[in-house]
Parts: sequence; C-alpha cells; structure tokens
Amino acid sequence: MKISELSPDSRRGGSRSPSDPAASPPIEELEAAISAAEFLSPFDPSASALAARLRAAISRLASNPSPLPDPIRFHLWKLSYRLWNACVDLSNASRATTPSPCLADLRLAAADILLLAGAPPGVPSPEIKSASFFLKTGLSYHDLRRLDLAAKCFERATDLISTVPIHGEEERNLLLEVNLARSRTAWEDSDRNLAIALLNRSKNLVATSPAAFKALAEQYLQCAKLDLSNRSQEGVGPISDASKLLSEALDLCEKGILEAKGKASGDKLALEGLRERCLKFIAAERLGAGDYEGVLRCVRVLRGGNTNPSAGEHASVGYVAMRAWLGMGRVEEAENELRAMMETMGVATEGVVLAAAELFVGVAGAEEGKRVVEGLVGRCQTGAATALRLVRRVAEGGNGTAAAATRVSVVAELAGDDKVVAAFEVPAAAKERAAMHALLWNFGADHFRLKDYHTSAEMFEKSMLYVPNDEENRPRRSNCFRVLSLCHLGLAQLDRAQEFIDEAEKLEPNIKCAFLKFKIYLQKKDEKQAINQMQTMVSCSDFNPEFLTLSTHEAIACQSFPVAVSSLALLLNLYSPGKPMPMSEVAALRNLITLLHRSSDTDHEILKYTKHARMRMAELGADNFFGKGAVRSRELNWFAGTSWNMGLKTGKDKRFDFCAEFLELAAEFYSTSIDGNEGNPAMLWKSLILSVSAMISVEEQLKVTLPSSDIKKAIEMLNRAGKILSTLPPSIDQTGEESTLIFLHTFNTYQLLNRLDVNDIRSQQLQLIKNFASLKACTPEHLLHLGLAASQGTLPNLDAAEFSLNACLSAALALPSPDYRIISIAIRKLAGLGQVHGSDAAYSIYKQAYQIIVGLKEGEYPVEEGKWLAMTAWNKSGMAVRLRQVDTARRWMKMGLDLSRHLPGMNIYTREMEQCFENFEKLCGSTNSFTSEAEETGTKSIS
Repeated sequence: MKISELSPDSRRGGSRSPSDPAASPPIEELEAAISAAEFLSPFDPSASALAARLRAAISRLASNPSPLPDPIRFHLWKLSYRLWNACVDLSNASRATTPSPCLADLRLAAADILLLAGAPPGVPSPEIKSASFFLKTGLSYHDLRRLDLAAKCFERATDLISTVPIHGEEERNLLLEVNLARSRTAWEDSDRNLAIALLNRSKNLVATSPAAFKALAEQYLQCAKLDLSNRSQEGVGPISDASKLLSEALDLCEKGILEAKGKASGDKLALEGLRERCLKFIAAERLGAGDYEGVLRCVRVLRGGNTNPSAGEHASVGYVAMRAWLGMGRVEEAENELRAMMETMGVATEGVVLAAAELFVGVAGAEEGKRVVEGLVGRCQTGAATALRLVRRVAEGGNGTAAAATRVSVVAELAGDDKVVAAFEVPAAAKERAAMHALLWNFGADHFRLKDYHTSAEMFEKSMLYVPNDEENRPRRSNCFRVLSLCHLGLAQLDRAQEFIDEAEKLEPNIKCAFLKFKIYLQKKDEKQAINQMQTMVSCSDFNPEFLTLSTHEAIACQSFPVAVSSLALLLNLYSPGKPMPMSEVAALRNLITLLHRSSDTDHEILKYTKHARMRMAELGADNFFGKGAVRSRELNWFAGTSWNMGLKTGKDKRFDFCAEFLELAAEFYSTSIDGNEGNPAMLWKSLILSVSAMISVEEQLKVTLPSSDIKKAIEMLNRAGKILSTLPPSIDQTGEESTLIFLHTFNTYQLLNRLDVNDIRSQQLQLIKNFASLKACTPEHLLHLGLAASQGTLPNLDAAEFSLNACLSAALALPSPDYRIISIAIRKLAGLGQVHGSDAAYSIYKQAYQIIVGLKEGEYPVEEGKWLAMTAWNKSGMAVRLRQVDTARRWMKMGLDLSRHLPGMNIYTREMEQCFENFEKLCGSTNSFTSEAEETGTKSIS
C-alpha cells in the first residue's frame, strides 16, 4: 500500500519553527527512524534496533496526556504510511515466503502510529484503514507462528471495526476477514470455544455474497480437517466437533450455491467443488467413527443419488465406499467398488486404487485378493511394482493366529500365481523382482524365528520363483536351498533336508553348507559320517575355526560326545601363536578333557591331552597358556585338580601305571607359580610321594624291574618332596593323612636306596629310619613296616631292622593303649634277629616279652604269639643240654615254663614242662651230673 508524500518538506533538514508539526522530539525521533527504515536493505541486522527505537518513540508520544493537535495527527498519518510502504518495499526485495520477525515488528509500529494518529480531518474511514493495518500485521505474526501477537493484532482490528457502523460490503468483508483470521489463530492456539464462537458470529456477515459463504465454509472445513488430523495423531476417537464443523461447512456451501444461482460469477462452481470436498471429509469422518451407513449416504449424495459407481468421479469416493462395504462385511459390493475404480483408473488415481486394493486383499481373503491382483497387474503401468505392493500389504497386516494363517495363505497364493510371476520376469522389473524375493525371504525368516518351519519353508520356496536361474544368482539360489534344508531339519525330515543341502553344495560349496550337512549327520546319529564331515569343513576355502566350536555345541546338544571330542581335537591342531581363535587353547583342552570324563575307558585319552596341556604350558609359558589374573589361577587349579583326582581314581582301580603318570602331571601343575607364589607346595608334596609309590607298585604288580632312569627320577622326586616338607608350615597335621605320606616318603626312599650301587647305603638307610623315628608323624605301625622291610629281601639291613623294631616296641609300649598285635610281631622279629647276635641277646628279648606279658589280661596278648614264645624258649634249652650247658639250659627251660604259666590254653604243656624241669633238676643234682638219661630227659621238645 503506497501513497504519495503529502509534505515534501517533511524529510528536509534544517531548523524547524515552533509551529512545525514535526518539531516535537518524539515525532522527530519517529521521523528519523522511519527515514532510516526507508533505506534498509533486506536482512539488515539493524532492523531489530530500529523497531525498538520506534516502539520507544511511540510510547513517549502516547504518554502525552494532552490530545494531539490535528496537524500532528495528520503528520503521524503520513509517517505511518511511509513506514508501511518501506515494509512493503523490504518484503518485495527479500522475496521470502515468510516475513522476518523484524519486518513484522516494523509493520506493527506502522499500525500503532496509525492508531495513535486517530481520525485526522479529511481522512475517510480512518478506523477501517487502521483495522486493515492490524489485520495484515496479525497475518504476518500468524505466519511466524507468534500466535499471541497475532491474536492481539486481530483483537485491535476487531475493536476498531466495532466502533463504526457496518453499512457497506467493504466493511462487512473486512470484519469477516478479521473474524476468520482471529478464529484460525484461536483454533491453532488451542482455544476452540473462541474459534467456534467467532465462526458462528461470522454467519451474519456473509449476507448475499457467495464468496463470503465460500470463505466461511472453507474456514469451517479447515478447522474440521485440523481436528481430524489431531485426533488421528493422538490416537483418540472422533468426537462431535469435527462432525458439527463439517456439517456447518456443508450447510454454508448449500446456502452459498442457492445464493449464487442466476449470477454470472464462478462462485457457484467454486462452492460446488467445496461442497464435494466437504462431503468427502464427512464420509471419511463417518468411516473413522464406524458409521458405514453414513459413509454410503455421503457417497450417494456425491453420486447424485446413483448407487452405482460413477465413471466420472474421483477414485477416493469409491475408496471410502469400498471401505464402508468391507466394514459391513459385504465383500462382493466392496469388490464391485474396487473393480469400478480399476476400470476408470488413470495415472492420477493409480495410487488411490492401489491403496484400496491393498486394503481389500488384506481383508477379503485369498481367492478374492488373487482376482484383484491379477486385474491390477494387467492394468497398472508397473504390474510388478503393483503386485509387490499388494503382497507386502498382505504380509505386513493382520494380528492374531487366525489372521497370521490367513496372511500366509494369501501371500502364498499371490506369490505363486503364474500371472504374478510372469509380471516379474521382464528385464525392467529386476528391482521389483529382488524386492519381492526379499519380502518373501523376510516373511519366511520371521516364521523361522517363531519355529513355524512349515510356513517358513513355503515362503522360502516361493521366494525362489523370483531368483533368476543364471550364473550371477547362483549364490542366492544356494542360500535358498540351504535355508530350506534348515527348515526340513527343524521338521525332522532329514532325508529331505539332505536333498536340499546337496543341491546347495552343487551351486556353491562353502562352510555353511558343510556345517549343515554335519548337523544332519548328527541328527541321523551317524557319528562316523559326522566326524568325516568335520574334516571336510576344515578343508573349505572359507573355513573359520568358529565352526568347530559350533560343531562341539551341536554334538553336545545331541549327546554325541565322541563327535564333540573329535571336534575339539581338530580345533586343537589349529592353534598357533598370534592366530585369532574362537576360544583359548586352555579352554579347548579343558572342555575336551571334561567330555572324555563322560565316557568310560577314556583314561588313556585323558592322560594324553593332560600331557598335551603340560607340553603347551612349557612351550608357551604359564601366563600365555593359562591367561592372567583370576582366569589363570582358575584354569591352572582345574588341570592340577583333575590330574590329582584321576591319579587317585586309577590308583584305587590298581592301574598304577596311569596313577603314577597322572600324579606326576599333578605335581607339574601344582609346582607352577601363580602371581609370583610357589603354587601349592602341600599338594605338590603329596603328588610327588604318591607318584613314586605308584611307580614302585607298578614294579611289584607287573613283576618287572624299574629301569635305572626311572629309579633315578623317583629318588629325585622323593628328595624334592623332602625339601618341600621342611618348608611346609609347622601347623601341618602329622597324625592323619600327612603322617601316612611322610611314612611313604621314608619307606619308598628306603626301598629305592637298595637299588643304588653306593658303599654307605646301609648307613644311609639306618639314618633315614632314625630321622623318621624322631618325627611326630612316626607311629609304631610305621616302624614295624620299616623293620620288616629291612629284615627281608635279598639285601637285608639288620642294623636298620633291629633299630626299627626296637623303636617300634618302645613306641608301642609308651602308648596309653598299646596294640599288642604290633608288639608281638616286633618281638617275634627281634627274637629272630637276636639269634644272630648270640644266646644272651635272644634271651633278653624273651625276658622283655615275659615282662610285657606278666600282668596282662587273658587274651590281651595274642595267644598264638605267646605260645610261639613259650615253645621256642623251651626248645632252645635242648641245644644247651646237648652242649652240657646246665645253666643255659635251666634258664631257657624256666623262661619257657614261666611264659606258659601266663598264657591261656597251655595248661597241658605247662604240666609236661614242669615235670621235665623237675626231672632235669633231679638229674642235675646227682653226682653223675649229665648222664645220657639226664640228657634225654632235658631235651624233650614241645611243638
């Protein structure tokens, strides 16, 4: 809006007279700011500061309590128009679709100046002009989404118009325009009540103007559309607002059409087009509300009362009609609507028809959907794309089990139809063919994840119809055969699964196919073929060790432990430094040994792989083999504990060769340091001792002699155990298991010393026993065993035997409850050794035995041992008699007689011995001394 300058001198510089209207400082500020605005360029950053200057000057001018004189008001009028024109120039120069905020602020300043100027003399309709300024400024703020400022501008415009009577069409149209703008802003600012009230208030302004009817109806329709859109996005059901607004819009259209009759303008056509739009939206709103009858009434009105689809209507009418028929469950009428749309389908309406077909095939069923797709494939410009779209709609729609079954049936029917497949075979449909394959593949994959293998197999088979049978697509066809094999494997149709995987291997042999064949052999329980297939897997060009790990898991799941063992054994052959592997080597060995424990008669295999673990530990180092930190400690302890347990198990089964090797391995693991510590010295000590014991037991069991190398190794192991014992804490229990181990250490060392060709072996053995006798762990039974061992064999050590037996006797007698079985055996052995040293030594043993027996309860001392002592003592007198050693004979006879008197069950022997002894004494007291008769009397032996 431009006006010519009313006062050319108003922009001229120089001093002003007091009567000049622009002499007031606020007005001068206004004029200076407006002059600056006239020279602004688009996007000038100083526009914001300029708007602030204008607001400050307007505030100062408005704060003047005295009324402004007419010249000043007229001058303000001119300044307002200058500023407005400057805004128009800036808007045109920027060519922006949306005004800038600064430009809107400048427009508001121009409107405020015009409002401040009021009604100068000679200006017609100043309120209307000021209201139009505020209207246009409010529209600018509305475009900027500053709804609060827009509403204030519209309110000012309304106030200005309300002060003047509405007589002419211009005033009425302006007020209508202000009401509609204000209503639109209120609606968007969530003040629905005000918006609807303003629309209702505007009905009185349309009068006889068809254009006004159209404008008001458009606003009603716009509000209804916004309401429907918001309700759809928020997921809230339809309410009466949209229905009422659409009804009002339709009513205004009807009235406007009646008003436009007989007039030459094009308003009638515009109103009829708007009426049609309103009916379409009413149908859509009724469709959302589930009022299908209401939808069909709207359709009949749109068609002018004809119930059949019209050839000239837009496809969207048929679309809502089809949806209404579907909603009522009348599929035949819905199909008629869709076929009518298909017959009149053009380029512009093809999208609507396809959307309708998508909905129809998803609801109607397989047969009806198939007929529709066949019709569309022939009519659409891109038949393959159409079929793809419809099949995708069917595949993605529906909920629940029944709906899923229907979708599967429809998709299978559509994808397998010959006409549909033919539409994808043209070269131009290569992209759609790939998309169709992907769609069917994904549909099958979804059902495969749900373990619905029947459906997934059907979908995968249909997807193969869309894979060209050429060299380029061999990998894809191979992949299809592979997943079909998986489906039939899931259905336990193993022969069928093998047929498919054989076909896949013919097209593209790879590790996935080989692995799947392995799974089939497992399911068939053909362990030999499964193991052979693993060898084939390793030879594949794309082999990855991860597949051997998967093979192990599959075999364990099938309870096929030999196959799992073979898989891990193959995996172990692939380890090398720096090579990435699916699991650590120590974990593979641990799992392998664990699996071997599940089977019987696998001790040799367990020993083999435990030795392998020790070898790899030596080659790589404990840190690299077992790992670091807690992992290392856990793995190392597992191997040590397993070796120890296997050693005890095989020892219990008297397989001492395995026992010796397992315990030796346990010693190796227990001696490995952990985080700088010495490992487990106590368990190492036990392992060494028991391993040597098993080695010696092998010799006794197999009646073979240990080679010198094994003897040397055994002695070294025992020496090592002896050093470890000295480092163990003094709190170690030497009265239980440890006591036995200490004895075994001494006993084994004694036996092995016999094998060495060393001069002072006997003294070493004696010293060894003496050292053991000084320990807390030493018991009388241990000393007895040592004494017996020293007194027997081809190379007895009598000194060691005598020391051991005497120490045994002393230790046993020192106990609170002596074990007289041990004491009796020691005395018998000592009596035998005493003969070597002479009669006096032997007699001292018998005398000691007599002193032990005297005072014991009947049966406390072993009876048989007591009888043996008494009889051998008596019989020893015979030799003395024959040698005419009277005193010696008398001493032995008295010893035998005294012993027999303290032993139960020897009464008969005692009487005979007493009689013989009396005769002996009588004969010895005669002068003839030892005659032949005395000799015969005193030498009667007792057996």
